[in-house]
Amino acid sequence: MAAFLAGCGGAPDGPAPEETGVPDAIASTAPRPKSVVNGKVIGTPMKDRVATIGLLNKRNNLTQDLVMKPGDSRRVGNVVVKVAACERSAPWEKPVEEGAFVQVFVQERATAQEQLAWRKVFSGWLFKNSPALNVVEHPVYDVWVKKCAMNFPGEEESPASEASDKSASKPSGSARTAPAPTHSSSAAPEPAASPAAAAPEPAEPAN
Repeated sequence: MAAFLAGCGGAPDGPAPEETGVPDAIASTAPRPKSVVNGKVIGTPMKDRVATIGLLNKRNNLTQDLVMKPGDSRRVGNVVVKVAACERSAPWEKPVEEGAFVQVFVQERATAQEQLAWRKVFSGWLFKNSPALNVVEHPVYDVWVKKCAMNFPGEEESPASEASDKSASKPSGSARTAPAPTHSSSAAPEPAASPAAAAPEPAEPAN
């Protein structure tokens, strides 16, 4: 009996989680893309799409964006977010929707007596415009989809160019500070204008 119990409890433990990486035990198979026509994926290949996932830690109310490609995993403290797929509705489809197949793993104790272990708390599609369809239910973490960068035939920009456009928009925001010197320079001629306005005053007595 003891040998039987030893055999049952002798299953090899998973690798110890490393604080700098995602545990090897967390893995999944990406679902079949929805943008398939006649057996072919249309639009940006899945591996080149870029998903932006929002992550909220309810303990400290800190929110951060995780920018990942399908197949990527990101660890933040004791939570791991994995993106398996990313989809956006085609321009000719209504209603417009963006989503991603997301898995969320949290390192926590099931009971106070048990040791920390990785537990899958969510696995499924999350949608940007329909967040109520699927919700990550966890007391500490909230996860949602903010964007799926991909394109379809006829759309010239690529996900990479979209990212560059965003970075290019930052200087335009800083360029908004440029009118400030222009405004100050327009204020500078005002003192010069007042002497010019004072010039006609001596001419009035001459009349």
